[in-house]
Amino acid sequence: MTANKASTAQDFQDDAPDLSTPEWRKKFAAASVRRGRPPITAPKVSTTIRLDPDIIEAFRAQGRGWQSRINAALREWLGRPGAHK
Repeated sequence: MTANKASTAQDFQDDAPDLSTPEWRKKFAAASVRRGRPPITAPKVSTTIRLDPDIIEAFRAQGRGWQSRINAALREWLGRPGAHK
């Protein structure tokens, strides 16, 4: 350490609790781990479908969400209500 810099070690205060104590270990063991997206009840199925280029172009020209709009158009054609619009 140089003479120009004062030591900050004496100013350091540890406010954090000791997480290795039995109390904290018990809390960590009881905590549920939730990672990622929550599971959905009816996930979509990945598939391959062949459509005419002008159909794809028209839906893509409307911007983001074009696949969802195709799905909505198919639902409408089938006369089935859907959760997503």
